Order: sequence, then C-alpha cells, then structure tokens
Amino acid sequence: IELPTPALIGVVHLLPLPGSARHTLPMQEIVNRALVDARALREAGFDAAIIENYGDAPFTAGSLPPASVAAMTVAAHAVREETGLRIGINALRNDAQAALGIAAASGANFIRINVHTGVYATDQGVIVGRAHETLLFRTQLGSRIGIFADVAVKHARPLGEVAVRLHRGAGVRLRLGEGRLRLLGRGRPPVSRERHAGAQGQTAPVR
Repeated sequence: IELPTPALIGVVHLLPLPGSARHTLPMQEIVNRALVDARALREAGFDAAIIENYGDAPFTAGSLPPASVAAMTVAAHAVREETGLRIGINALRNDAQAALGIAAASGANFIRINVHTGVYATDQGVIVGRAHETLLFRTQLGSRIGIFADVAVKHARPLGEVAVRLHRGAGVRLRLGEGRLRLLGRGRPPVSRERHAGAQGQTAPVR
C-alpha cells in the first residue's frame, strides 16, 4: 500500500445509494456531494480517503445489493479521478468481497473490513469474519489491494472471551490484513499530524 507511515485517512460518507432503503437522490447529486467532501480532505492535507456507504443505514449483515455496488464504484472512481487522493473502500456493514470488487474497478488502493476475523454480535445481527474467503477472492482478482481490518469494531461485541490482543495478532502478525487504523475524530480533541505520528503503534478501535 503506497501510504506514509502513519497515514492520515479521512472518510467520505456517501448519501443513500441506489439499492438502499432510504435512496431518493439522483446519482449525480450523490457524486457531487462526495466530491465536495473529498476535496475538503485533500485541501486539509489528508493522505487518503475511505469511501463508505454510510447513508445506506440500516445496513445489511450480508451482501450489498448489486445497485449499491455499482453506485459505490461510480462514486469512488469519481473521487479518485477528481482529487488524485489514494482511496479505500468500506462496504458496510461487512461485505469484503463487494469492497474488493469496487476497489478493483475504481482503482482504489485498499479496503476496510469491520469484522475480518472472529464472530461478533452487532446491530445487524451476528457477523462472522471471513478472512479466508476475502484473501482468496483478492488472489483471484490478481490484485494487490491492501486490507485494513478493524480491531474490536464499534457497535459490536465478540461472541466468547476473545481478547483484542488475539485479534490484533490474527489480523496483523499473520498477515490477514496489512494495517490497523487509529480513530481520530468526532467526540475527541483535535489531533495534529505531530501528535498523530506519535500515536504509531498504539491500539484503538476503528470507527
């Protein structure tokens, strides 16, 4: 993954997409809003942006509808072409294969997976990590797309007594994922690049 270490990564929250329960807007309006947010991240000096279908709540615990996958691909490609930012894909709630497909088609650098390993009870129901399937699909795509995996994702509890340290080892030391993300943002004090750099190696949930 061609990113500085550590990297400052922002998030572009897409408005409700085709295929979601709350979709109402034309696709061009959704793309225009995403571009506004992405340009703001670029001008603020962010290294990359994660494109999320955040407006699609309530999310499905399973596969994204085909219309949502297509819409995310269009939006992600537009952000990358317009801003030149490195981009990642997070197909909420946990559709890693859709994220990889979107990334491959749009030229994204990495994906984010909320539950990569383990079993979690979430507000969408029980979600099971499918690291083997995800890595196999990435291989089948012939892709070098990076995988950023959450450690103790928000709005979820592991089923069974699973330590965060165990998940960190499974996700990073065994190379099931290429990186961890440290949350900086809403509800927390502003963090400068210097303080962010000092946080390297710390562990925290990803939001």
